[in-house]
Amino acid sequence: MTQLSLLGLSGSLRRASNSTAVLRGLQNALGSRAALGIFPLHAIPLYNEDDDAEHAPESVRALRSAIEASDGVIMISPEYNHGMSGVLKNALDWASRPYGLSALKGKPVLTMTASPAFTGGVRAQQQMNETLASIPARPAFRPQIVIGGVHEKVRDGRLIDEAAIGFALAGVDDLLEEIRAARSVRKAA
Repeated sequence: MTQLSLLGLSGSLRRASNSTAVLRGLQNALGSRAALGIFPLHAIPLYNEDDDAEHAPESVRALRSAIEASDGVIMISPEYNHGMSGVLKNALDWASRPYGLSALKGKPVLTMTASPAFTGGVRAQQQMNETLASIPARPAFRPQIVIGGVHEKVRDGRLIDEAAIGFALAGVDDLLEEIRAARSVRKAA
């Protein structure tokens, strides 16, 4: 059986991003479950409908292609002012356009948040899920994955805390089941 391909999107552009560190930790921990590639959002411009459709920037076309080529997406955001990062929201806006042609339509997606605060970004999690419902992506419904105190769980740019990794991997397992369920629905149709 071919290994499943997951795409990771981090809502933080920082070099020492805790959100990206979580994705890197998952890359190491996934083993043979799936391959996880991380797509950097640094080159994605602010969404402007005038620059979309046949005029979409190359970075946006690459993002859409990476989403379409993946079996599922893992997105993680820090919490800024009780919400998801503008970086991730902007990427979701590009990925969901032009209207009716969303690269995320029906795509299995797992959401996570990470924060130095003990709440782990739980308020951003709700915003992410509302946005995904409107796209419409296929969220893996499960208990929220929020990683509080993340700055104490990262070393050398990777999540190393075993409890946090185990918690996140349980979510990835649910995402993999959602991918298999989506495939079964497509085969039956």
